[in-house]
Amino acid sequence: MIGIFVALIPAISGQTPQAPAPEVSLSVSGEVEHPLKLTAADLGKLPRRSVRARDHDGKESEFEGSPLIEVLKLAGVKFGEGLRGKNLALYLVVEASDGYRAVYALPELDPAYTDKVVLLADKRDGKPINAKEGPLRIVVPDEKRQARWVRQVTGLVIERSP
Repeated sequence: MIGIFVALIPAISGQTPQAPAPEVSLSVSGEVEHPLKLTAADLGKLPRRSVRARDHDGKESEFEGSPLIEVLKLAGVKFGEGLRGKNLALYLVVEASDGYRAVYALPELDPAYTDKVVLLADKRDGKPINAKEGPLRIVVPDEKRQARWVRQVTGLVIERSP
């Protein structure tokens, strides 16, 4: 009986119980030196960054996570001086759990080529990203349209153009 009472307290107080955060699982595959399966703990060891950006609804939020380039470096993807010649034909496909996919040219991610930040976010306004958007989401603050802001990211695949 006490368990039922405790479970009803959020409903009585007008609060809805929070669904548990989805488990983080990210694969990095394709033309990489080291294919990876990463967890939240793995991603937590990477350099972190925060950016302010407006989502497609126009709501401004602070997103926190790791620059996408840092994740790809773990898999052995070359950037800086290594991103030239035949490596310029490589591109990234970001995959979501619902089948959505978006493409990025590798120079779009590389600080040697651009000041643009492409973030693999796991927090929004200081809280883990909810299940509808996350647990991982791509955020690109300076893009005018958010079509490549992939929600529910599950995979990063490096491919080569023919």
